[in-house]
Amino acid sequence: ERSQRRPGRRRAQICEHLARKGSVSVEELSEQSGASPETIRRDLTALAESGRLRKVHGGARALEQAGEGEMQARMRENVLAKQVIAEKAAALVTPGSVLFIDTGSTTLFAARELARIRRLTVITNSLDVATTLAGGSGGAQVFLLGGAFRAGNAQSVGAEAVQQAGLYHADMALLTVAALSTQGAMDYSAREAQLARAMIANAETCAIMADHSKLKKQATHRVCALSQVDYLLTDRTPQENLKESLKKNRVSLG
Repeated sequence: ERSQRRPGRRRAQICEHLARKGSVSVEELSEQSGASPETIRRDLTALAESGRLRKVHGGARALEQAGEGEMQARMRENVLAKQVIAEKAAALVTPGSVLFIDTGSTTLFAARELARIRRLTVITNSLDVATTLAGGSGGAQVFLLGGAFRAGNAQSVGAEAVQQAGLYHADMALLTVAALSTQGAMDYSAREAQLARAMIANAETCAIMADHSKLKKQATHRVCALSQVDYLLTDRTPQENLKESLKKNRVSLG
């Protein structure tokens, strides 16, 4: 059964359900997903061990949210969409690849999938992405860019990070953005957009990850034109005018 074959998506659905309701039972999750109660219990154990919920007798509860950081809050938004995109990103990457990865909740979902791929070399400004990949079964070699540290997203930005990115050459820049339209990819942060541009400039290919909520939106700072994007990884088919622009600019839609 499909739910049995895709534990990542099933667990993402559990997190979304928990975010809406606050607590869930094993029986409820089993009926919803079609997976056995034993499988659901294993899912809850794995999610509890990764710090994404609190396991209780007969089910699970959401973690206490008071005082959480910016990234923790975003990790609970559009969970299933981000998991779908993460799986698509992992499917693009071959063992031994060199990757730039920037900071974002979607890139952190992707890092969890990439952590199983062997012999990756990853250059990132995200402490969370670096920790996830360095501790994964794939044995990734990770280089963490320095610079001004922003605790909310656990990331380094600024001139130092941009300069250090220029010291590397990658097979792919795997990036997340705040908005994507026919005008290109955009972000709300000037410093994050600047670093993303440096990563694109020093990579052979560029893959943008953006869930449906970011498509056709606008943001303040331009990251790149569609002509600089090789892959758009999203969870829904874009509307027709954006789809046509992607085709015109030879962007592969995943």
